[in-house]
Amino acid sequence: MDTSLEKIADPTLAEMGKNLKEAMKMLEDSQRRTEEENGKKLISGDIPGPLQGRIQNIGEQGHMALLGHSLGAYISTLDKEKLRKLTTRILSDTTLWLCRIFRYENGCAYFHEEEREGLAKICRLAIHSRYEDFVVDGFNVLYNKKPVIYLSAAARPGLGQYLCNQLGLPFPCLCRVPCNTMFGSQHQMDVAFLEKMIKDDIERGRLPLLLVANAGTAAVGHTDKIGRLKELCEQYGIWLHVEGVNLATLALGYVSSSVLAATKCDSMTMTPGPWLGLPAVPAVTLYKHDDPALTLVAGLTSNKPADKLRALPLWLSLQYLGLDGIVERIKHACQLSQRLQENLKKVNYIKILVEDELSSPVLVFRFFQELPDSDPVFKAVPLPTVTPSAVGRERHSCDALNRWLGEQLKQLVPASGLTVMDLEAEGTCVRFSPLMTAAVLGTRGEDVDQLVACIESKLPVLSSTLQLREEFKQEVEATAGLLYVDDPNWPGIGVVRYEHANDDKSSLKSDPEGEKIHAGLLKKLNELESDLTFKIGPEYKSMKSCLYVGMASEDMDVAELVETIAATAREIEENSRLLENMTEVVRKGIQEAQVELQKANEERLLEEGVLRQIPVVGSVLNWFSPVQALQKGRTFNLTAGSLESTEPIYVYKAQGAGVTPPPTPSGSRTKQRLPGQKPFKRSLRGSDALSETSSVSHIEDLEKVERLSVGPEQITLEASSTEGHPGAPSPQHADQTEAFQKGAPHPEDDHPQVEGAESLR
Repeated sequence: MDTSLEKIADPTLAEMGKNLKEAMKMLEDSQRRTEEENGKKLISGDIPGPLQGRIQNIGEQGHMALLGHSLGAYISTLDKEKLRKLTTRILSDTTLWLCRIFRYENGCAYFHEEEREGLAKICRLAIHSRYEDFVVDGFNVLYNKKPVIYLSAAARPGLGQYLCNQLGLPFPCLCRVPCNTMFGSQHQMDVAFLEKMIKDDIERGRLPLLLVANAGTAAVGHTDKIGRLKELCEQYGIWLHVEGVNLATLALGYVSSSVLAATKCDSMTMTPGPWLGLPAVPAVTLYKHDDPALTLVAGLTSNKPADKLRALPLWLSLQYLGLDGIVERIKHACQLSQRLQENLKKVNYIKILVEDELSSPVLVFRFFQELPDSDPVFKAVPLPTVTPSAVGRERHSCDALNRWLGEQLKQLVPASGLTVMDLEAEGTCVRFSPLMTAAVLGTRGEDVDQLVACIESKLPVLSSTLQLREEFKQEVEATAGLLYVDDPNWPGIGVVRYEHANDDKSSLKSDPEGEKIHAGLLKKLNELESDLTFKIGPEYKSMKSCLYVGMASEDMDVAELVETIAATAREIEENSRLLENMTEVVRKGIQEAQVELQKANEERLLEEGVLRQIPVVGSVLNWFSPVQALQKGRTFNLTAGSLESTEPIYVYKAQGAGVTPPPTPSGSRTKQRLPGQKPFKRSLRGSDALSETSSVSHIEDLEKVERLSVGPEQITLEASSTEGHPGAPSPQHADQTEAFQKGAPHPEDDHPQVEGAESLR
């Protein structure tokens, strides 16, 4: 590393190289010591403040790139002549290495922080090359003959708008080329249609200026037919620019012909930072042009040393990694993608969208289970017991299931670097792009195997949820008081709403009573400790809350689930209504009691007279002639809702029995479950999964529970019903039986309870 610096034969640079070598040794010793103490703990974990524990392990080569920024600031303090020599050497070496690694012969390099900045400068270069009087006349030249920039419909979003903003061009100068829809890939540019568009633009007096092709689209990693596009551009004099993640495979020994054709294009943009796991490394645009004056005007070259020092972090990192290290990282990412693709081909209900792109390190897949009479675009996987009317709805529901699958996989295997994206034709998919994430996250082959195992473990839940959705909808629609809500964005088995008595269906206002019922329903269902998850989801169209039921397994008893939801909600509503009625009764009783007390005070005043109310006179009069007044009061009966007198309590020294309170509303009819069986699960009786011994023991336990649930009241009724029978016991024996039930000891035996139990059996 310091050898290249010493070639310039300057004592200052030699000393700088020596210091750089010592700094790298300190970094290596620090990392080794930290790994010995804390295992694989991050070096940045000891940073105080908000950065603690948030910076990823960037490795030694990452520290080299970061050190390059500090070194660039140090180099900028040198005198102009030394600085010019050093920056020129760094820029030329980095350009030469990149052109050789990625097979781009005799190219120049432009280093930039923004990935799209290089393409904007290339567009400026193309305008200056095609419009000779642009420097003098400016916009007038473009107005007379409008330039046209061709972009693929699969290009990354916002690219065309960025170019127009940077170049000052109107949006009609952009031309979006459609992709193949009938033949070939749906993400590759339609070359025949592009040629037709070019001819139409030439007839209208426009100038086809530049074409942006993809060597790996931003979404799914497809590569355009770059060879045919290059021939078309040479025919009409169009500048061909290529970008995409598949350009990294140019460093490998074997490259597909479609990607290899990118080496003949006029320019290409690469991002070696994510590919190699290097932080703060600029993007690179390689181009071929012979006129240095035009490249200077376009901004691709600069005489400022600070602009040339942008390549210093990449220059240090490339020397540290070496050619073998660069190739090894890119090769490792491609192997991870191929490994996942081979394993997913063996998994049912997983559809790979880029099977024809074997050289692409981008893998896109999605869960899909075919329904009857569905679109022939999808693979046929029959699904039983689903009506044809549910085909379209269930197919759209796959997007929600794939979104749930992607989020689950991201949490379970964070080292995989998965992303969830929405495609226009395919829907929601999961993307695995190890070339952009593996070097930073440290993805290994074991992580790929773990990812496949997680996918296989989630598939049964996804399949059963998709199958139970239609059954859940039918059960809800057949249950009174429940309303099925069709929410395609929910990944569970469905959404349901309870319609209470005061629910105004035509009103769009909020429903506090309904929200209270659903909140109580959510609490009750979560207390059952079932495998299902329940949520009060976001407000729906009518601004009224709903109950969202999560993913379900294949042994889910949907009928019991819906019945429990309806019965529990009804019970909550009745309890709430009973409480409200009781509150109103108590309020009226208090008002009535106040009126009665006021009348009683007036009557007492009339009976006792005015003299007895005077303080001194009243006490003397009461001493000579005491008043024999009966204490009067009022008691409020909550059950009857009436106000009664307390006179019987003081006269008879006994409180009235009152009225029997109404029974509390009963809950749902919960069926008896086997020991260990969770709620909403189908009964395992008679299942082949249970052994003979275990099934018999479970049945016996259930019968014991049924016998014990009879209770002593039914036993007493049976004993009393035998009095009129010819073989009924005598009254004395009946008294003994009654005494036994009350717990009294039997006079003829020392063990009365045992014999009593035997006689009851």
